[in-house]
Amino acid sequence: MAAPLAKDEDHKKHGDGRSSHFLVVAYSMQGHVNPARTLAHRLAQVSGCTATLSIPLSGHRRMFPSDDDEEAIISDGLISYLPFSDGIDDGTWPVDFRTLSAVISRLAASGRPPVTCVVCTLSMPVVGEVARAHGLPLAVYWIQPATVLATYYHYFHGHDELLRLLAGGQHASNLERSDDVTLPGMLRPLRTRDMPSFFFTEKTEDGLSKMVLKSMGELFQQMDEEKPAVLVNTFGALEDVALKAIQTYMDVFAVGPAVPLSKNDGARELAQIHLFQHDETAAYMEWLDAQPEKSVVYLSFGSLLGYTRRQAEELRPCLHGLQAGGRPYLWVVRREGRAEEVDDLCLTAAEKKGMVVEWCDQQRVLAHPSVGCFVTHCGWNSTLEAVACGVPMVGVPSWSDQPVNAWLVEEEWEVGVRAERDGEGTLTRGELERCVELVMGGGDRAVQVRANASRLKERARQAVVAGGPLETSLRSFVECVQGLGRSGPGGNKD
Repeated sequence: MAAPLAKDEDHKKHGDGRSSHFLVVAYSMQGHVNPARTLAHRLAQVSGCTATLSIPLSGHRRMFPSDDDEEAIISDGLISYLPFSDGIDDGTWPVDFRTLSAVISRLAASGRPPVTCVVCTLSMPVVGEVARAHGLPLAVYWIQPATVLATYYHYFHGHDELLRLLAGGQHASNLERSDDVTLPGMLRPLRTRDMPSFFFTEKTEDGLSKMVLKSMGELFQQMDEEKPAVLVNTFGALEDVALKAIQTYMDVFAVGPAVPLSKNDGARELAQIHLFQHDETAAYMEWLDAQPEKSVVYLSFGSLLGYTRRQAEELRPCLHGLQAGGRPYLWVVRREGRAEEVDDLCLTAAEKKGMVVEWCDQQRVLAHPSVGCFVTHCGWNSTLEAVACGVPMVGVPSWSDQPVNAWLVEEEWEVGVRAERDGEGTLTRGELERCVELVMGGGDRAVQVRANASRLKERARQAVVAGGPLETSLRSFVECVQGLGRSGPGGNKD
């Protein structure tokens, strides 16, 4: 971690009269932990605020592998860390958040300011029960784009039947249809293929997707009933229309981008947490140093989904295609759960133009001047990191919010293109070559994509400057929560 960690035994330094203590709760997943931790750090830097991050034990152990006292409160000098047990603690999807109640009690007993607000990432309805039990206001941290928030809202408020009818109950990744759906407040229509994949699982055997959609439904029902503040990992210059559209229905605060960025005083925000085993070697950075500026194709498809056997078989010709086109590439393939063909590819990856690694510091890679294109699954964290670094994208979405994010990249911001999979859901060599050329070549579209990416990078930096939109939004949120505290949970904020 970037800051030194210590058992936070000297709690007196926290007893300085700070009036707001935010308990930020997240799943033990890379895509949840990093934005939650960034939010906690930013809240703790608001005058009068303290913050604690709490995740299930399985993730906490990965964050602090050398810590053998799981009862201790750990500090990085700005925020505290205290885990809860989900009843399983093996890294599977948590189902029990009741021990979170004990976390709130332990923080109070430690001499810190009592927790005054609970913040949870996405669909964690049980956390709301814990907040209610302690008489605390709840805030939802929406770690996906505002466009996806608006889309889910309308899905659960009258548009679900229309979407299912248009999609014919198929999974979004298999849709060939181009039916347009214009949602209230949105200026541009979305095609059904650009919708969150969980909308179209009714006739599939995808139990996880059905569970997620059910959980999302419970979350939106809770938001309808309790009207919590909603923090969104985005910024106005990125999603102005979507933010205005959803603000009609709920109190929304844009608090992104939740990626480490340099501020105007030269300081850099906290580095990302990496929950997976990784090698700290700088070999890939040295390799990048040796490549020409904006020449490297960086490929990474996230930490959750693996490769199908068919996709694994297509990897080698994909790489050979990049090599034949004179494009050096850096491809990240995690060891955990990958197909045998991918493992063999990594073992024989000492090719002339490319490098295959099991892990890399993605933020450092995207910020490197040799990187000219990011082939990505379009997870929201990865998308924001590319935006913040000004790197054009080739989107290869699979599930969840990824199709919407790819639509934003290609249609809304015009900082990349979406690659089309074949009938088996595979990214082919020809399609990869076509898309890379569209964003890295010398054509008019490539020139415009690069200019748009550079412009969006500057807007991301403007969002996080001292006194800028992010800081203003965070202060407004804190004032909102303090108003709730004075009037009681569910009381009048005004």
